[in-house]
Amino acid sequence: MASTETIPVIDLGPYLAGEPGALDRTAKELHFALTEIGFYFIVNHGVPRQKIRDAFEQIRRFHAQPVEKKLALKLDPNNTGYLPMRGNTLRTSTVQAGTKPNLNEAFFVKRELPPDHPDMLSGRRFRGPNRWPDLPGFREVIVDYNQTMERLVQMMVRVYARALDLPAQYFDAAFQDPQYSLRMTHYPHQEGPVVDEFGLAPHTDTSFLTLLAPNDVPGLSIRTQSGNWIDAPAIEDAYVVNGGQMLQRWTNDVFLATPHRAINRSGGERYAIPFFCDSNIDWPVAAVPTTVGPDKPPKYPTTYYTDYMTWYQKRNYDVLNDAQQAAD
Repeated sequence: MASTETIPVIDLGPYLAGEPGALDRTAKELHFALTEIGFYFIVNHGVPRQKIRDAFEQIRRFHAQPVEKKLALKLDPNNTGYLPMRGNTLRTSTVQAGTKPNLNEAFFVKRELPPDHPDMLSGRRFRGPNRWPDLPGFREVIVDYNQTMERLVQMMVRVYARALDLPAQYFDAAFQDPQYSLRMTHYPHQEGPVVDEFGLAPHTDTSFLTLLAPNDVPGLSIRTQSGNWIDAPAIEDAYVVNGGQMLQRWTNDVFLATPHRAINRSGGERYAIPFFCDSNIDWPVAAVPTTVGPDKPPKYPTTYYTDYMTWYQKRNYDVLNDAQQAAD
């Protein structure tokens, strides 16, 4: 019997190779992970090791710049750009109300859209231009990494569909042009313990799924259903994957959005690359058919990405609220 106090490891290799029966076997493992723990590792995911290393190297380059250069790309309402150290406080957490800003700095990018894209021309929120630093090669590496992650998600959502007893292609249209955000985070070393001060305070993600790149510097902890906090081990070449609030809404709370936190006590610097992915920005997020019934009504109204993220950002990102107050 699998443990509910250990983050399971799911081997995507057989499924991605098209082995007979592998999709449903993998879906069964995923169902257990997302109903009992809310986190899992994936191995044999097909993302080249060098591509991951290149992304980490670019993030180190970005954060090594003088703070003035980073602040020139300060976070905008589209949630792209630079979030300064202690620039957000997690006030929407259902786990622990944050009273101190998070001890990290981050740089966000979304899908790179062409200048003549309708959403760019109309100034649509969360679909604006990325804010690229003046670092040769940075943009190319990060765009390529995002495209690789997008393709992986599009393969993974078929496993999610089967884990929900839906046809494998159920989510294909919803994730044909997924809305995603790459958060390139730097956590300085923390002396501790400090009350209510975290690299990233206990929270749940907003996404359908989050893919956290393999990292040999520990710092992530998750809260199991028993209430215990357990540390996520460093597994070579393994992504950490979890669901968020949008996944809860898609599945009527069948799949978990598990609380987690980050504290860097490694003695050195820690960098992290979570890739947050959701369905197409216009897709109505509502409970899938296999999670509702006469005795299981939907727990959430139909949700749209833009509305939800506008609310979330207003509550949590101090740097944007400060800018708005200054403008007023």
